[in-house]
Amino acid sequence: MVAMVGGCAGHPAPAPVVVGPAPSAPAIHALDSIALPGALATGGVAMDYLAYDHERHRVWVPAGNTGSVDVIDTDHGTVVRIDGFPTAEMQRKGTKRTVGPSSATVGQGTVYIGNRGDQTVCALDAATLRRLGCAKVPSMPDGLAYVAATKEVWVTTPRDRSISVIDVAIPGDPKLQGQLELEGEPEGFAVDDARGIFYTNLEDKDRTLAIELKTRKVIATWSPRCGEDGPKGLALANGPNFLFVACANGALVLDAGHQGIELARVSTGDGVDNIFYVEGRRSLYVAAGRAATMTVAQVDTHGHLSVSATVTTSPGARNAVVTDDGTAYLTDSKASRILVVRPH
Repeated sequence: MVAMVGGCAGHPAPAPVVVGPAPSAPAIHALDSIALPGALATGGVAMDYLAYDHERHRVWVPAGNTGSVDVIDTDHGTVVRIDGFPTAEMQRKGTKRTVGPSSATVGQGTVYIGNRGDQTVCALDAATLRRLGCAKVPSMPDGLAYVAATKEVWVTTPRDRSISVIDVAIPGDPKLQGQLELEGEPEGFAVDDARGIFYTNLEDKDRTLAIELKTRKVIATWSPRCGEDGPKGLALANGPNFLFVACANGALVLDAGHQGIELARVSTGDGVDNIFYVEGRRSLYVAAGRAATMTVAQVDTHGHLSVSATVTTSPGARNAVVTDDGTAYLTDSKASRILVVRPH
Protein backbone atom coordinates (compact mmCIF):
# COMPACT_ATOMS: atom_id res chain seq x y z
CA MET A 1 0.00 0.00 0.00
CA VAL A 2 1.33 3.45 -0.88
CA ALA A 3 0.46 6.02 1.77
CA MET A 4 0.64 9.66 0.73
CA VAL A 5 -1.04 12.41 2.69
CA GLY A 6 -1.19 15.88 1.16
CA GLY A 7 1.89 16.02 -1.08
CA CYS A 8 4.81 14.23 -2.70
CA ALA A 9 7.40 12.66 -0.43
CA GLY A 10 9.95 15.31 0.55
CA HIS A 11 7.97 18.19 -0.90
CA PRO A 12 5.24 20.24 0.79
CA ALA A 13 1.83 20.25 -0.86
CA PRO A 14 0.94 23.48 -2.64
CA ALA A 15 -1.59 25.60 -0.81
CA PRO A 16 -5.07 24.61 -2.02
CA VAL A 17 -7.30 27.21 -3.54
CA VAL A 18 -10.29 27.63 -1.21
CA VAL A 19 -13.49 29.24 -2.37
CA GLY A 20 -16.93 29.58 -0.86
CA PRO A 21 -20.41 29.80 -2.33
CA ALA A 22 -21.14 33.05 -4.11
CA PRO A 23 -23.36 35.15 -1.81
CA SER A 24 -25.37 36.55 -4.70
CA ALA A 25 -24.90 34.06 -7.54
CA PRO A 26 -26.79 35.04 -10.68
CA ALA A 27 -30.18 33.40 -11.21
CA ILE A 28 -29.16 31.33 -14.21
CA HIS A 29 -31.11 28.21 -13.31
CA ALA A 30 -34.79 27.29 -13.29
CA LEU A 31 -36.29 24.85 -10.77
CA ASP A 32 -38.88 22.23 -11.71
CA SER A 33 -39.96 18.88 -10.25
CA ILE A 34 -41.25 15.46 -11.27
CA ALA A 35 -43.65 13.68 -8.90
CA LEU A 36 -42.96 9.98 -8.40
CA PRO A 37 -45.75 7.38 -8.43
CA GLY A 38 -46.85 5.90 -5.13
CA ALA A 39 -46.09 8.99 -3.07
CA LEU A 40 -49.47 9.24 -1.36
CA ALA A 41 -49.45 5.58 -0.37
CA THR A 42 -45.99 5.67 1.20
CA GLY A 43 -45.79 9.15 2.70
CA GLY A 44 -42.44 9.69 1.02
CA VAL A 45 -40.13 7.88 -1.37
CA ALA A 46 -36.75 6.83 0.05
CA MET A 47 -34.03 7.51 -2.53
CA ASP A 48 -30.25 7.33 -2.51
CA TYR A 49 -28.17 6.81 -5.68
CA LEU A 50 -29.52 7.76 -9.10
CA ALA A 51 -28.02 6.85 -12.49
CA TYR A 52 -28.14 8.60 -15.86
CA ASP A 53 -28.22 6.70 -19.15
CA HIS A 54 -26.56 9.13 -21.60
CA GLU A 55 -27.45 7.06 -24.67
CA ARG A 56 -31.18 6.77 -23.99
CA HIS A 57 -31.65 10.05 -22.07
CA ARG A 58 -33.09 8.36 -19.00
CA VAL A 59 -32.65 8.90 -15.26
CA TRP A 60 -32.98 5.71 -13.22
CA VAL A 61 -34.52 6.26 -9.77
CA PRO A 62 -34.44 3.33 -7.32
CA ALA A 63 -37.43 4.14 -5.14
CA GLY A 64 -36.56 2.14 -2.02
CA ASN A 65 -39.60 1.74 0.22
CA THR A 66 -42.03 1.56 -2.72
CA GLY A 67 -40.39 -1.65 -3.98
CA SER A 68 -39.97 -0.15 -7.41
CA VAL A 69 -37.63 1.63 -9.80
CA ASP A 70 -38.84 4.74 -11.65
CA VAL A 71 -37.37 5.61 -15.04
CA ILE A 72 -37.58 9.24 -16.20
CA ASP A 73 -37.44 10.13 -19.89
CA THR A 74 -35.50 13.39 -19.77
CA ASP A 75 -36.63 14.42 -23.27
CA HIS A 76 -40.33 14.32 -22.38
CA GLY A 77 -40.46 14.31 -18.57
CA THR A 78 -42.48 11.09 -18.46
CA VAL A 79 -42.06 8.41 -15.79
CA VAL A 80 -42.29 4.62 -16.15
CA ARG A 81 -42.52 2.57 -12.97
CA ILE A 82 -41.00 -0.92 -12.72
CA ASP A 83 -42.47 -2.51 -9.60
CA GLY A 84 -42.29 -5.80 -7.73
CA PHE A 85 -38.81 -5.48 -6.19
CA PRO A 86 -38.49 -7.09 -2.73
CA THR A 87 -38.44 -4.86 0.34
CA ALA A 88 -37.58 -5.49 3.98
CA GLU A 89 -38.16 -3.75 7.28
CA MET A 90 -35.11 -2.78 9.30
CA GLN A 91 -34.42 -0.73 12.40
CA ARG A 92 -31.88 2.05 12.59
CA LYS A 93 -31.30 4.28 15.59
CA GLY A 94 -34.57 3.10 17.11
CA THR A 95 -36.65 3.86 14.01
CA LYS A 96 -38.18 1.25 11.72
CA ARG A 97 -37.98 1.81 8.00
CA THR A 98 -38.62 -0.10 4.81
CA VAL A 99 -35.69 -0.64 2.46
CA GLY A 100 -35.61 -1.79 -1.15
CA PRO A 101 -33.95 -0.71 -4.41
CA SER A 102 -31.43 2.01 -3.59
CA SER A 103 -28.71 2.26 -6.27
CA ALA A 104 -28.21 1.93 -10.00
CA THR A 105 -25.42 1.89 -12.57
CA VAL A 106 -25.57 1.84 -16.37
CA GLY A 107 -23.64 -0.82 -18.29
CA GLN A 108 -23.58 -1.82 -21.95
CA GLY A 109 -27.26 -2.04 -22.83
CA THR A 110 -28.04 -3.08 -19.28
CA VAL A 111 -28.82 -1.25 -16.04
CA TYR A 112 -27.96 -2.84 -12.70
CA ILE A 113 -30.03 -2.20 -9.57
CA GLY A 114 -28.78 -2.74 -6.03
CA ASN A 115 -31.50 -3.78 -3.60
CA ARG A 116 -31.09 -3.48 0.16
CA GLY A 117 -34.33 -5.41 0.62
CA ASP A 118 -32.89 -8.76 -0.43
CA GLN A 119 -29.13 -8.04 -0.87
CA THR A 120 -29.20 -8.50 -4.63
CA VAL A 121 -27.90 -6.77 -7.73
CA CYS A 122 -30.29 -7.30 -10.64
CA ALA A 123 -29.92 -6.61 -14.35
CA LEU A 124 -32.57 -4.87 -16.47
CA ASP A 125 -32.58 -4.30 -20.21
CA ALA A 126 -31.79 -0.60 -20.67
CA ALA A 127 -34.01 -0.29 -23.75
CA THR A 128 -37.06 -2.44 -22.94
CA LEU A 129 -36.83 -2.20 -19.11
CA ARG A 130 -37.29 -5.99 -18.98
CA ARG A 131 -35.93 -7.73 -15.91
CA LEU A 132 -33.07 -10.17 -16.39
CA GLY A 133 -30.91 -12.07 -13.90
CA CYS A 134 -29.81 -11.25 -10.35
CA ALA A 135 -26.80 -11.95 -8.14
CA LYS A 136 -26.82 -12.16 -4.36
CA VAL A 137 -24.12 -10.23 -2.48
CA PRO A 138 -22.87 -11.13 1.03
CA SER A 139 -23.96 -7.84 2.62
CA MET A 140 -26.42 -5.02 2.03
CA PRO A 141 -25.36 -3.17 -1.16
CA ASP A 142 -24.72 0.55 -1.11
CA GLY A 143 -23.17 2.09 -4.26
CA LEU A 144 -22.83 0.35 -7.63
CA ALA A 145 -20.27 1.11 -10.34
CA TYR A 146 -20.11 -0.51 -13.77
CA VAL A 147 -16.50 -1.17 -14.82
CA ALA A 148 -16.36 -1.34 -18.61
CA ALA A 149 -12.69 -2.37 -18.78
CA THR A 150 -13.28 -5.62 -16.90
CA LYS A 151 -17.01 -6.13 -17.56
CA GLU A 152 -17.78 -6.10 -13.86
CA VAL A 153 -19.99 -4.28 -11.39
CA TRP A 154 -18.26 -3.24 -8.17
CA VAL A 155 -20.58 -2.98 -5.17
CA THR A 156 -19.65 -1.13 -1.98
CA THR A 157 -20.86 -3.04 1.08
CA PRO A 158 -19.92 -0.91 4.10
CA ARG A 159 -21.58 -3.11 6.71
CA ASP A 160 -18.87 -5.75 6.33
CA ARG A 161 -16.11 -3.36 5.18
CA SER A 162 -15.82 -4.79 1.71
CA ILE A 163 -16.46 -4.43 -2.01
CA SER A 164 -18.24 -7.22 -3.87
CA VAL A 165 -17.25 -7.81 -7.49
CA ILE A 166 -19.90 -9.11 -9.90
CA ASP A 167 -19.03 -10.60 -13.28
CA VAL A 168 -21.29 -9.18 -16.02
CA ALA A 169 -19.45 -10.56 -19.06
CA ILE A 170 -22.91 -11.87 -19.93
CA PRO A 171 -24.75 -8.59 -19.22
CA GLY A 172 -28.09 -10.11 -18.24
CA ASP A 173 -26.61 -12.88 -16.11
CA PRO A 174 -24.65 -11.27 -13.24
CA LYS A 175 -22.59 -13.63 -11.09
CA LEU A 176 -20.80 -12.90 -7.82
CA GLN A 177 -17.08 -13.28 -8.54
CA GLY A 178 -15.25 -12.16 -5.43
CA GLN A 179 -14.91 -9.78 -2.52
CA LEU A 180 -12.28 -7.22 -1.48
CA GLU A 181 -11.75 -6.84 2.25
CA LEU A 182 -11.01 -3.26 3.34
CA GLU A 183 -9.85 -1.59 6.56
CA GLY A 184 -12.92 0.61 6.84
CA GLU A 185 -16.39 1.32 5.49
CA PRO A 186 -16.40 2.09 1.74
CA GLU A 187 -18.45 5.09 0.66
CA GLY A 188 -18.63 6.55 -2.84
CA PHE A 189 -17.02 5.37 -6.06
CA ALA A 190 -15.38 6.52 -9.28
CA VAL A 191 -13.95 4.39 -12.07
CA ASP A 192 -10.98 5.20 -14.30
CA ASP A 193 -11.28 2.53 -17.00
CA ALA A 194 -8.39 3.89 -19.07
CA ARG A 195 -5.90 3.80 -16.18
CA GLY A 196 -7.39 0.69 -14.57
CA ILE A 197 -8.23 2.24 -11.20
CA PHE A 198 -11.28 2.15 -8.93
CA TYR A 199 -11.62 4.86 -6.29
CA THR A 200 -13.59 4.70 -3.06
CA ASN A 201 -13.50 6.34 0.37
CA LEU A 202 -13.29 4.87 3.85
CA GLU A 203 -15.92 7.03 5.51
CA ASP A 204 -15.04 6.00 9.06
CA LYS A 205 -11.29 6.51 8.52
CA ASP A 206 -11.34 9.80 6.54
CA ARG A 207 -9.36 8.20 3.73
CA THR A 208 -9.61 7.92 -0.06
CA LEU A 209 -8.35 4.74 -1.74
CA ALA A 210 -7.08 3.98 -5.23
CA ILE A 211 -7.55 0.28 -6.09
CA GLU A 212 -5.98 -1.36 -9.14
CA LEU A 213 -8.70 -3.11 -11.15
CA LYS A 214 -6.45 -5.90 -12.42
CA THR A 215 -4.97 -6.99 -9.08
CA ARG A 216 -7.75 -5.63 -6.83
CA LYS A 217 -5.08 -4.24 -4.53
CA VAL A 218 -5.02 -0.84 -2.83
CA ILE A 219 -2.18 1.08 -4.50
CA ALA A 220 -2.60 4.49 -2.85
CA THR A 221 -4.23 5.96 0.25
CA TRP A 222 -4.86 9.69 0.65
CA SER A 223 -6.35 11.89 3.35
CA PRO A 224 -9.09 14.28 2.16
CA ARG A 225 -9.36 15.86 5.64
CA CYS A 226 -13.14 15.78 5.72
CA GLY A 227 -13.29 15.47 9.51
CA GLU A 228 -15.25 13.13 11.74
CA ASP A 229 -18.13 12.78 9.26
CA GLY A 230 -15.66 11.40 6.73
CA PRO A 231 -15.63 11.60 2.93
CA LYS A 232 -18.80 10.85 0.97
CA GLY A 233 -19.17 10.66 -2.83
CA LEU A 234 -16.54 10.75 -5.57
CA ALA A 235 -16.32 11.96 -9.17
CA LEU A 236 -13.52 11.94 -11.73
CA ALA A 237 -12.30 14.27 -14.48
CA ASN A 238 -10.74 11.65 -16.74
CA GLY A 239 -8.63 13.88 -18.98
CA PRO A 240 -6.63 15.83 -16.36
CA ASN A 241 -6.99 12.98 -13.82
CA PHE A 242 -8.59 15.11 -11.11
CA LEU A 243 -10.47 13.23 -8.40
CA PHE A 244 -13.31 15.12 -6.68
CA VAL A 245 -14.10 14.10 -3.10
CA ALA A 246 -17.27 15.13 -1.29
CA CYS A 247 -17.18 16.08 2.37
CA ALA A 248 -20.32 16.68 4.43
CA ASN A 249 -20.08 20.44 3.83
CA GLY A 250 -18.33 20.76 0.46
CA ALA A 251 -15.91 19.14 -1.96
CA LEU A 252 -12.23 19.11 -2.83
CA VAL A 253 -10.00 18.28 -5.78
CA LEU A 254 -7.13 15.78 -5.57
CA ASP A 255 -4.52 15.39 -8.30
CA ALA A 256 -4.85 11.62 -8.76
CA GLY A 257 -1.87 11.55 -11.13
CA HIS A 258 0.47 13.19 -8.61
CA GLN A 259 0.14 11.43 -5.24
CA GLY A 260 -3.29 12.85 -4.48
CA ILE A 261 -2.10 16.39 -3.83
CA GLU A 262 -4.99 18.67 -2.88
CA LEU A 263 -5.54 21.37 -5.49
CA ALA A 264 -8.70 23.14 -4.34
CA ARG A 265 -11.62 23.02 -1.92
CA VAL A 266 -15.09 24.52 -2.00
CA SER A 267 -17.59 25.08 0.83
CA THR A 268 -21.23 24.49 -0.06
CA GLY A 269 -23.23 24.15 3.16
CA ASP A 270 -24.03 20.96 5.06
CA GLY A 271 -25.63 17.74 3.90
CA VAL A 272 -23.51 16.74 0.90
CA ASP A 273 -23.54 13.08 -0.11
CA ASN A 274 -22.86 12.09 -3.73
CA ILE A 275 -21.49 14.54 -6.33
CA PHE A 276 -21.42 14.67 -10.13
CA TYR A 277 -18.99 16.01 -12.72
CA VAL A 278 -19.84 16.87 -16.36
CA GLU A 279 -16.66 16.60 -18.39
CA GLY A 280 -17.88 18.58 -21.41
CA ARG A 281 -18.85 21.56 -19.23
CA ARG A 282 -15.98 21.26 -16.74
CA SER A 283 -18.63 21.60 -14.05
CA LEU A 284 -18.88 19.98 -10.63
CA TYR A 285 -22.37 19.69 -9.09
CA VAL A 286 -22.58 19.54 -5.29
CA ALA A 287 -26.04 19.30 -3.70
CA ALA A 288 -26.20 20.02 0.04
CA GLY A 289 -29.37 18.55 1.54
CA ARG A 290 -29.35 20.30 4.91
CA ALA A 291 -28.42 23.64 3.39
CA ALA A 292 -31.06 23.14 0.65
CA THR A 293 -28.71 24.40 -2.05
CA MET A 294 -26.87 23.07 -5.08
CA THR A 295 -23.49 24.58 -5.89
CA VAL A 296 -22.10 24.49 -9.43
CA ALA A 297 -18.33 24.97 -9.59
CA GLN A 298 -16.19 25.37 -12.69
CA VAL A 299 -12.93 23.44 -12.82
CA ASP A 300 -9.97 24.97 -14.68
CA THR A 301 -7.00 23.15 -16.20
CA HIS A 302 -5.06 23.45 -12.94
CA GLY A 303 -7.83 21.86 -10.88
CA HIS A 304 -8.89 25.12 -9.26
CA LEU A 305 -12.57 25.69 -8.49
CA SER A 306 -14.72 28.77 -8.95
CA VAL A 307 -18.39 28.88 -8.00
CA SER A 308 -20.55 29.78 -11.00
CA ALA A 309 -23.96 29.35 -9.34
CA THR A 310 -25.63 28.54 -6.04
CA VAL A 311 -29.20 27.34 -6.51
CA THR A 312 -31.81 27.14 -3.75
CA THR A 313 -33.36 23.65 -3.86
CA SER A 314 -35.35 21.96 -1.08
CA PRO A 315 -34.46 20.58 2.38
CA GLY A 316 -33.00 17.10 1.91
CA ALA A 317 -32.43 17.42 -1.85
CA ARG A 318 -29.16 15.71 -2.76
CA ASN A 319 -27.26 13.25 -4.99
CA ALA A 320 -27.67 14.99 -8.34
CA VAL A 321 -27.07 13.31 -11.67
CA VAL A 322 -26.61 15.69 -14.57
CA THR A 323 -27.26 15.50 -18.30
CA ASP A 324 -24.75 16.65 -20.90
CA ASP A 325 -26.58 19.99 -21.29
CA GLY A 326 -26.26 20.74 -17.56
CA THR A 327 -29.74 19.77 -16.36
CA ALA A 328 -29.50 18.33 -12.85
CA TYR A 329 -31.86 15.76 -11.30
CA LEU A 330 -31.83 15.59 -7.46
CA THR A 331 -33.54 13.28 -4.98
CA ASP A 332 -36.18 14.92 -2.77
CA SER A 333 -37.34 11.96 -0.71
CA LYS A 334 -39.60 13.74 1.76
CA ALA A 335 -41.61 15.33 -1.04
CA SER A 336 -41.64 12.10 -3.12
CA ARG A 337 -40.22 13.83 -6.14
CA ILE A 338 -37.20 14.49 -8.29
CA LEU A 339 -36.09 18.11 -8.42
CA VAL A 340 -35.00 19.30 -11.83
CA VAL A 341 -32.60 22.25 -12.10
CA ARG A 342 -32.37 23.50 -15.68
CA PRO A 343 -29.85 26.02 -16.97
CA HIS A 344 -31.39 28.94 -18.88
